Order: sequence, then C-alpha cells, then structure tokens
Amino acid sequence: MSSDLVAQPFSAPQVYIVDDEPDILQMLRDVVELSGLVAHCFFQADDFIKEIQGFDGNNILILDLQMPKVDGIEVIRHLAAMENPPELILISGQDSSVLSGAENLAVAHALTVRGTLEKPLSIGSLRSLLETQTAAATTKFKGDIKPAVRDFSAEEIREALDLNQFVLHYQPKEEFALSGAAKYSAECLVRWQHPIQGLIYPDRFIPLIQRQGWMADLTSIVFNQAIMQQRQWQKDDLHINLSINVSASDITSLTLPESISRLLTENELDTTKITLEVTESELMGELTTSLDVLTRLRLKGVRLSIDDFGTGYSSLLQLFRMPFSELKIDQSFVSKMVVDMEALAIVKACIMLGEQFQMRVVAEGVEDQATKALLEDLGCQAVQGYVIAKPMAADFFGEWLTLALTTSNTLVRPPLPNT
Repeated sequence: MSSDLVAQPFSAPQVYIVDDEPDILQMLRDVVELSGLVAHCFFQADDFIKEIQGFDGNNILILDLQMPKVDGIEVIRHLAAMENPPELILISGQDSSVLSGAENLAVAHALTVRGTLEKPLSIGSLRSLLETQTAAATTKFKGDIKPAVRDFSAEEIREALDLNQFVLHYQPKEEFALSGAAKYSAECLVRWQHPIQGLIYPDRFIPLIQRQGWMADLTSIVFNQAIMQQRQWQKDDLHINLSINVSASDITSLTLPESISRLLTENELDTTKITLEVTESELMGELTTSLDVLTRLRLKGVRLSIDDFGTGYSSLLQLFRMPFSELKIDQSFVSKMVVDMEALAIVKACIMLGEQFQMRVVAEGVEDQATKALLEDLGCQAVQGYVIAKPMAADFFGEWLTLALTTSNTLVRPPLPNT
C-alpha cells in the first residue's frame, strides 16, 4: 500500500509510515489520522526510498527497523544524504539495544529522533510523540525560523579578547548532603558579551579561537574572572567551589600549575576551592605531559574532574593513569536513565567506578526531579542541570545562592535572566 504522492510543500506536517506488517501499518495509520495528521504508508522501505526524492516543509517518518530487502538502518543512511530529512520515530520488535543503536546512528548522522518505541506498540506513547512534533512543526511552518547565523572573523575574535569582552556565567551543582544541609558548587561557563549582538555562546567562538591558537588568552581571562569573583563572594561570606574548564593546550602547558598557584596565593584563596574540568577527549594527546601537569596541580591542592565521562574510548585507562578527584557522568546518559535501561546501567557503572577510585561523582544534564531522586538513591554525590538552575551571571548567581542556602525549599529561585 504505497502513497502516490511525491514529497512537496504541504500546509501541515506529513507523516510517512514504513512497516511490512499490514495490521500494524493500519493501526499506525489510524493513530496518525486520529492525531489530525495525514499518513502516507509504505510496505517496503525500498518503495519509500524510490518514491521520496526529497522533503520540503515539516515531515515525520515512523520507521520499522526490521524490514525485508532494505532495512531501517539503510533508510537512515539514505536520509542522512537528504537536504531536509524528516524527524524520526523508530520502532522495532528487537530488544532495546537495537533501538538504542539505531537512535545513536541517526543522531550521529545529524538526524532528529523524536523518540523510539518497542513492539508491541503503546498507542498513547505514539500519540504523544506525534502531538509534540505537530506543535513544533506547525510553529516552524508558520515562518518562525531563526535567521542565518553569521560567522565571526578572526579579527573580531582577537578584538574581543583584547578588549576583555568575555564574561562568565555560573551553573550551580547541588550536593547530596547526608546532614540534609544545602551545599552547592558551580561550573564557570564562558560567554562573549558582544557589543551589538548581545550574549554569544561558546559554540560560535571557541572553534575559531582554537584554530588561531588563542586558547591560552581565553583561559587567562576565564581564570582571572573566576578567581576575582570567588574572592568577592568570599568577602560576602559565600564560600563555594568553582569548576573551570581547561583545554588540551592548557593541560600540556608545564607552567600551568605555577600560574594557578600564584594567582590563588595573590588573592588569598584556598587551592581546594578550585576544580579544573578536563574532557575525556582532551586527554588523548600528549599523555606524558598531561600526567606531569595534572599530577603537579593535585600536589598543589587543586582538584581535577574528568568531564563527559563515558563518551571516549579510553575511560578506564585515564582513570587509572590520571590523578582525578571527580568524575562527571555525561548528560547523554543521565538524560535517558529513567526510561532507558542501558543508559541507567551506564550511570550505575560510572557511580560504582567513582566509588572504587574514591572520586566524587557528579551527574550533568539533570532536568527533572525523577532523575535527580534516582541519582541520589544510586549514590551520586552531586547533580547539575536545569532542575537546579540554568547558568546565570555573577550577580544573579549570588542572589540565587544566598536564597538557596537560607531556605529549606531549594526549588524557590530568584528571578533569572534569559540566558
């Protein structure tokens, strides 16, 4: 049963269904139409590929992975080559690991996965995925499209560095304290306060700074701002540990330990109040030099955190070799752990490793109370994410922290800027 429509502009989202089981295909069509959408059905994935030469507007593809002739993975590969691929709802009667693998593949191809469903299908879950997508697609169709983002030139970035236009925002981490007393730390996140365009996020300037070899300049700005701000908070009787991200070039600089130690001493700050976060992928370069620098930092009292843990290929080796005091579980696992058994298993394993290596374990990307409660039950020491608070400028963070420390209801927050 194949639609005779070739993809073209439509006034509403179109839903394409590929499944080789007639009863399931009919059921899927019924659910789509009950949701007020138009369904186009295909028994064979190769028929879908032959007929659909491209997409225009907003589209959803409900794709069964287990198909004869051409399977769902081959369809994903085909979609990745399209200019405007549909958003995906993946379904399968195979075990959850197959669905998870297909979802990860689609994401790696920069496709949007609306969700995954195991057979037998939950009609309610399918309708929820369709309705969520419908709202997003309708908004997009009406012309609510973001303007093209202009790339910055090296000259603009250099001027921003020279004029010290970069600022720090602070995202809280909430500690799980046995005493029940509230305790917080924070991660420093760099932003560019552009004089015309406003706040610019790191994905638009960090790659160019790295290519130009200016990371040392940015690191110097970040360290100086973080330590000046921490000194001010200390005067205000707000004592908090700050985490600062460092790059591959930073951790291979043999002068880094002395520079940080001197800066902290000059500002009368305790070295144990600073944690340096190093992403796992940054450690894949000059391991000997990195080990030299990181070990000397620990000898000076600076704490070290391995960030995005679990996303690289040598995690256990790095934990064994490097003197880390903290492990941060990557948000790609944390965000799914309540509904995805494989993600939950990885989070449990990370917490167990942290315990074995006597490291503090922090979960990032925590966005709801259910995930937060589960992490606490599993023995995670701290959480970071929107369920606690978004990153905020220093003044707002000071207000937030004061309120959070003086109230038993940590869900009460002061007004925050749109950042």
